Amino acid sequence: MHNMDKAVSADFAEWQELFSTLPGGELIRKGLEDLDHETMSVEALLVLVGAPRLENLGLRVRKTGQSPEDLLYDTLAQQDPDSAHSRYNALIRVLVSFERAAECVKK
Repeated sequence: MHNMDKAVSADFAEWQELFSTLPGGELIRKGLEDLDHETMSVEALLVLVGAPRLENLGLRVRKTGQSPEDLLYDTLAQQDPDSAHSRYNALIRVLVSFERAAECVKK
C-alpha cells in the first residue's frame, strides 16, 4: 500500500490484517486510500462519516469541511435515486459493524 502509512497509526501491520479480516474492512481501507488521494468516493465519504469513532480506534482520517453524511447520500442519489436510501443505510450498518468489531479487537 502506497500512502496508507499516512492514514493509519504506528500499528500499520495490525491494521492491514484487521482491514482484511473484519466486516467492512476492505471498504474502510479503500476509503482511507481514496482520502489520501483526495478522491471523494463512496468509501471515502463513509470513512468521513465514521471519522470520530475511527480516530478513537487509532486511525487518522483526513477531514473535509463539508457534512459527509449529506455528501454520501447525495452521491448515492446521483448514482441511483431509487436505491439511495437503502444503500445509505446498508453502508452505515457496514461502518458500524467494522467499528464495533475493531473496538473488540483493539481492547
